[in-house]
Amino acid sequence: MNKILFFAQLRERLECDELDLDVAGLSVGELRQQLAQKNERWQKWLLGKDVLVAVNQTLVAADSRIGAGDEVAMFPPVTGG
Repeated sequence: MNKILFFAQLRERLECDELDLDVAGLSVGELRQQLAQKNERWQKWLLGKDVLVAVNQTLVAADSRIGAGDEVAMFPPVTGG
């Protein structure tokens, strides 16, 4: 089982802070595609916007594979001042 976390504006727009799903073996890009099928709003915010993804607190690319028990966090890009 994997814990999928959503942060900041992404959490607000999806109206969800976390999910528990078995997504081991999927790439990060495949996970985004799968989650986007939930509804039109999820599609807009997970595919139509820039989203950063971290697996086990390390930023990863879309082709990175998710392992069993990995924690996946998604959040919008952040900027500093």
